[in-house]
Amino acid sequence: MKEPEDYSAEEREFSSEAKRALNVEKPDRLFARAIKLLAAKSRSESEIRERLAEGADANMVDECILRLKERGWIDDAKFAAGYARHRAGSKGIGRARIARELAVRGVARAAIEQALRAVFEEVNEETLIDRAIEKRMRKLTTPLDRNAVKRLFDHLARLGFERELIINRVRALRVNNKED
Repeated sequence: MKEPEDYSAEEREFSSEAKRALNVEKPDRLFARAIKLLAAKSRSESEIRERLAEGADANMVDECILRLKERGWIDDAKFAAGYARHRAGSKGIGRARIARELAVRGVARAAIEQALRAVFEEVNEETLIDRAIEKRMRKLTTPLDRNAVKRLFDHLARLGFERELIINRVRALRVNNKED
């Protein structure tokens, strides 16, 4: 392989012209990359911006994000609503965990609150916690002793349910088990 100083002046000039041509095409390549990222899965603006920033000029990234927003392909409010609906509906995840996950993905607090409000009007969080408890109890092979209750409480907290809701449900569960 030739070293840079081994190229003739004509070859170096061609090389710099080629580089300029690539820079002209770069915004379109960046846009195509953004489209591929969005085609693979839904992403927040922050996630797209972070992925595009790898090896690209900040101004080009801003321009690309603006083009995507103009077309409606990036909308954090829609992203947050879809993400929250999926996580709550099919995964049975609670409000607090969904809020944390969306915040990590760079979604604005207002969009998170709006999405959670809409989703938890449709999906009752009490129903979700009851399903999570039922699923956990099916796996339980030992009686519901103090340690099992603690593990259940911790599991429900990791799923993102509010502390008061967990306490109420676990107390009711213990009362029902003592009656049996």
